[in-house]
Amino acid sequence: MNILILFIAITAIISFVAFNNPAITEKYKFSVGAILQRKEYIRLLSSGFLHADIMHLVFNMLTLYFFAPIVIQGFGNIGFVIVYLGAILLGNFLSLYIYQKQPWYSAVGASGGVSGILFASIALIPDLDIYLFFIPIGIPGYIFGLIYFGYSVYMMLNPRAHDNIGHAAHLGGAFLGLIYAVINAPEHAMHNGLYIGIMSLPLIYLGYEIFVRKRIG
Repeated sequence: MNILILFIAITAIISFVAFNNPAITEKYKFSVGAILQRKEYIRLLSSGFLHADIMHLVFNMLTLYFFAPIVIQGFGNIGFVIVYLGAILLGNFLSLYIYQKQPWYSAVGASGGVSGILFASIALIPDLDIYLFFIPIGIPGYIFGLIYFGYSVYMMLNPRAHDNIGHAAHLGGAFLGLIYAVINAPEHAMHNGLYIGIMSLPLIYLGYEIFVRKRIG
């Protein structure tokens, strides 16, 4: 079975099971209190296979489906696994750092891993046209990335009660994906620097809000 389809299937199955059994989500979601106080480090990875609802799952898996083949073609199956799982972990570690003083903070979702794949793939082919739903006009990959991260940053800076989506994980995941692409395909990253810079604008702004204004954490 294709490695991408395998990951999507596993994530979908686990998410659907958890939809019907909230106790699973409670046990394995990202939770600052459970990780720091009870040392339940498995949550740093397991939360990446859970989702808040069907739309959250579909959005993440569609994005993964569109962009992962580029990473697989560029870096192979092992490279895909490294970027995807590594981005989930780094994204959650960043969330843990940002929210370490808020033990009540929790989140679920593959957002960190998807962001890593997104950034790595667009670093390779930034102008790839993406067709979404009923939109007949292709959207350049870097514009899609800009919208994706813009939405994530907005939701992170304007949190909703019971959102339970790991928006903070996007930044850490994206950073890992970008660094992996730069290290393993530096010629592509340098050639596509402008596109990467445009896509990175929401993340740069988020970094400013977190580390300069101290708005979050």
